[in-house]
Amino acid sequence: MTRVLLLGHGRMGTLVEQLAPEHNCRIAAIVTRHDRLSESIEAQGPFDVAIDFSTAEALPANLSALAALGLNVVIGTTGWQDREAEMRALVEQAGIGALAASNFSIGLHIFRRAVAQAAAGFAADPAVGAWVHEAHHSAKKDAPSGTALTLTQSMADAGYARGIDVSSTRAGSIPGTHTVGFDGPSETVTLTHTVRDRAVFARGALDVARWLAGKQGWLTIDHYLNERRPGL
Repeated sequence: MTRVLLLGHGRMGTLVEQLAPEHNCRIAAIVTRHDRLSESIEAQGPFDVAIDFSTAEALPANLSALAALGLNVVIGTTGWQDREAEMRALVEQAGIGALAASNFSIGLHIFRRAVAQAAAGFAADPAVGAWVHEAHHSAKKDAPSGTALTLTQSMADAGYARGIDVSSTRAGSIPGTHTVGFDGPSETVTLTHTVRDRAVFARGALDVARWLAGKQGWLTIDHYLNERRPGL
């Protein structure tokens, strides 16, 4: 059974804790903003991997402490991407493994690949415009979402070089909906991914955590998909 150090115990951290046994994981320790990470590790380690669903402000210090201990980490926290180069360098220097994603729904990443394929197909037609719209609960702080930005980047990487309109909705308790559209003179193509339950993110993070244990480098969901679901 994979021993997990859980950083952050909000909505996502709580779901990770609840669902861990279904994924052959054991939450061996939980660190909240009121705890000292080094003391928790010393008292309750060793661990196989960490899962961080804390905050963007806490992540740099968390990652530094985990790197010093040689502990791999799944990063579900968002809003820190302006420091990505620094985080990557820390991981590489420490020789640990880290996988950061703005969204741990495995279905979303299969959707992302379909979006990239569609973007590549429409890239050569200048009459086709594109947009991304995302909707989340009213408490979500970042807008557009990290997932919307990831989808936009995937479209650009696939060769869609024109502007992509990105918009956001924050209302009620929406877990997360992302729609990508392509519109031409006589037709419209839309692709939508809808989350019905936030547990999908916790399940994905736990699956990835088991896979990440023992690996090295700055990894992505695509590394996970290529190894675990090579037919995609």
